[in-house]
Amino acid sequence: MSFATLSFTLAFVALAMVLSLWLKLGVERDLLIATVRATIQLIIVGYILKFVFDVNNAFLIIAMVLLIILVATLNARSRAKAIPGVWWRIAAGLVITEVVTLGVLLGLHVVPFQPRYVITISGMIVGNAMVAAGVLLNRLQAEATSQRAEIDTVLALGGTPRQAIWPHLKQAIRAGLIPTIDSTKTTGLVQLPGMMTGQIIAGADPVVAIRYQLMILFCILAGSAVTSIVIGFLTYPRLFTKYQQLAFRGQRESV
Repeated sequence: MSFATLSFTLAFVALAMVLSLWLKLGVERDLLIATVRATIQLIIVGYILKFVFDVNNAFLIIAMVLLIILVATLNARSRAKAIPGVWWRIAAGLVITEVVTLGVLLGLHVVPFQPRYVITISGMIVGNAMVAAGVLLNRLQAEATSQRAEIDTVLALGGTPRQAIWPHLKQAIRAGLIPTIDSTKTTGLVQLPGMMTGQIIAGADPVVAIRYQLMILFCILAGSAVTSIVIGFLTYPRLFTKYQQLAFRGQRESV
């Protein structure tokens, strides 16, 4: 596909903007910004990946994976700015997820340590883990705010912060996993995932493409679970003060 041919697909963006104007949704500017950003970012990343693939250097591969984790951490952090020190907890969850999933794939020789495999697979795993982290943090803050009376009651009766927050932490972890679980349930029926579709368009055997896609789906499921659990358990103590009292939403107590 040439850039000239690709430019014709901008008609889809124009259609969305026309519909937004017609219905007065007010998202025309956001649509334009999103389109321009996505175009610039993907073009730049495309040339960077081409260079990394050609060089095939281990340090560059690791650097790209760390960059993916850093960007995902910053994005997920925006969902929980009121929680002090949450960024390194998110980073820890994503790093652990990456080490577990990619470590198994490389250790069992499912995929080789080559940039076209490591970087692309890491992007899909970390990207979905980032979504799970964002949903988890949103839900955890909402639970701590809406169920404050219940949590304070447990604390007043001598319960520990973990005992007080446990039912709500479980709900937050479940919420973080729901998007991935629902997406996995409908794979092949409602949607054909991007990796599988890309391989088929490139001419790969659909059966082989399915095997790779199943591998990715299993990694994403495990990654979302590990991320939600690790970040959840690392983060919930920050909802309480050093006196084991539930902190107000957005309150920043000293470490």
